[in-house]
Amino acid sequence: MATAQRPFHLVVFGASGFTGQFVTEEVAREQVDPEGNCRLPWAVAGRSREKLQGVLERAALKLGRPTLSSEVGIIICDISNPASLDEMAKQATLVLNCVGPYRFYGEPVVKACVENGTSCIDVSGEPQFLELMYWKYHEKAAEKGVYIIGSSGFDSIPADLGVLYTRNKMKGTLTAVESYLTLHSGPEGMCFHDGTWKSAVYGFGELSSLKKLRKESNLKRVPIVGPKLKRRWPVSYCRELSSYSIPFMGSDVSVVKRTQRYLYENLEQSPVQYAAYVAVGGITSVIKLMFAGLFFLFFVRFGIGRQLLIKFPWLFSFGYFSKQGPTQKQMDATSFTMTFFGQGYSPDFCPDKNKPNIRICTQVKGPEPGYIATP
Repeated sequence: MATAQRPFHLVVFGASGFTGQFVTEEVAREQVDPEGNCRLPWAVAGRSREKLQGVLERAALKLGRPTLSSEVGIIICDISNPASLDEMAKQATLVLNCVGPYRFYGEPVVKACVENGTSCIDVSGEPQFLELMYWKYHEKAAEKGVYIIGSSGFDSIPADLGVLYTRNKMKGTLTAVESYLTLHSGPEGMCFHDGTWKSAVYGFGELSSLKKLRKESNLKRVPIVGPKLKRRWPVSYCRELSSYSIPFMGSDVSVVKRTQRYLYENLEQSPVQYAAYVAVGGITSVIKLMFAGLFFLFFVRFGIGRQLLIKFPWLFSFGYFSKQGPTQKQMDATSFTMTFFGQGYSPDFCPDKNKPNIRICTQVKGPEPGYIATP
């Protein structure tokens, strides 16, 4: 709660960025009581007062709340100025961090929040950042009594909660889940902002760092219940969805595995194996994605290649990513379905030497994933 020492319940940091403006709008929409007043005091934060004011004015116009700008605080701070981040953190109970790529800009915010007793949420889809922050700040955050919650957007809430939902719905022991993400678009197609593209470029370019981090963590293996879940080919066919699929390269697997480890080690729950895929449609889409993937994997290996990928996202992604991001019409017509296929054992069936004897299918559906579902 807000106090005299912490005047704001929450602060949206990076509110003038592409994702931040949608988060700001959603917070403004939700923070309204029946009388039209703010439920909780909150603020927006960033480098430019003018840009932050502009975001609030656009949100006020869209939501029909002309007094919004005067109801929301503005905090000026810069990711390159640790003192300003400390001042921001000291004024809030919770910081919603929308400044990415998080591998470059995320840790200073986490550090400031932990040191000043402030909880922090981000919408990162970058496994290396998420896992590194856990190892560096988990114990410190626990000592301070605050929460550092990463990957709280489309990456990876639907996947993580979807697996838990599937477990709860299965009448028995769930041992393995495969998820398939299907994106639906309207006549104008779909598009994502290049901020997500940049995170992917840098993530693939530094895969060795993630492998090194995991090796150094020296974690005990989580036991496998039932047969080991086999990894599918880079291109496989899902009969249930009548669609080809490719592995999902976001943070879902990393997040779900860490959740399953926690549930096993702390709550003694049977761990669930997990794999994530994207349903891409017919053979034409497969060929298109194969060419894009080959270009991406070749260029991402070199510094100059990564520069080209970042400079020309629309070209190398075959139009799926752009510096402008999606139009409102594209977002309104886009949605997603995540289908979970689970397998396991009935209560009276021993998993030691037997194959799974029950299966389950669940779904999570939502609006446009990046800028409507995420906020």
